[in-house]
Amino acid sequence: MPDKEMTKAIGNETMLQVLDLHKSFPAALTAAPAKAPESKDSASRSSLFARQKKAPAVSEILHGISFEVKQGDVLAVLGPSGSGKTTMLRCLNFLERAEKGSVTLRGQELSLKRASKAQIAEYRMHTGFVFQNYNLFSNKTALQNVTEGLIIARKIPKEEAERKGLEVLQKVGLSDKRDFYPSQLSGGQQQRVAIARAIASDPDIIFFDEPTSALDPELIGEVLSVIRQLAKEGMTMIIVTHEIHFAREVASHVLFMEDGQALFNGPAADFFETSDNARVQSFLRSLNAES
Repeated sequence: MPDKEMTKAIGNETMLQVLDLHKSFPAALTAAPAKAPESKDSASRSSLFARQKKAPAVSEILHGISFEVKQGDVLAVLGPSGSGKTTMLRCLNFLERAEKGSVTLRGQELSLKRASKAQIAEYRMHTGFVFQNYNLFSNKTALQNVTEGLIIARKIPKEEAERKGLEVLQKVGLSDKRDFYPSQLSGGQQQRVAIARAIASDPDIIFFDEPTSALDPELIGEVLSVIRQLAKEGMTMIIVTHEIHFAREVASHVLFMEDGQALFNGPAADFFETSDNARVQSFLRSLNAES
């Protein structure tokens, strides 16, 4: 659970609200053979393929997800693999287009389906995103990776951007790696550069997509330590994670997903300690058995 210092930072203002998020992907269909086999089974196989072609053109992945995040909240998005957690997060930053739904950030509502490029660009000025696999420019140093967006997207003068870049690299413990390229850094260091890039623009909210999933076990702690410090400072965050013990420590709220649906949405204490949802209890028992 968040400690008292974290709890003090949590405000009452709604930072982000998501309503009725639906997302679909094309349904996979079995391809027809180039030439029907010459056998007595040909007719039945053709009939089977005809039935396959009548399958729905799309398969819905997210089924009307709704929730809100208040200023200073840390929302942990938990659930089994394949439940739609990453897809949901990508929709919230318009890396995927939803078929339906809206997102409201600090009172500014956008359609997740119809938002314009200009609206999305403005929205992203207030958000940060940390990817599973870092997404750093391989031909740029750690400092350049942090300052690129400040200079190009936000038109901040280079000297000012570099001052900010050095400040956030120091914050994540990498000021001595400013001139290192990604190939010279460990996975944990690369992810810390990615976090520095996300916080450099002073976003209202940061989305974390399984930030430790690509790391060796011994490197996970250094990344979680940085996120833990951001939580203490009151940064509003949505974190998709499988690190259940970490989520229990830092999350103020939990969104539990399975099969594209939100089965639990509420305070972390209720999720971990008092939830009477049978599926939640089963999920937690399975994780406790693995640890």
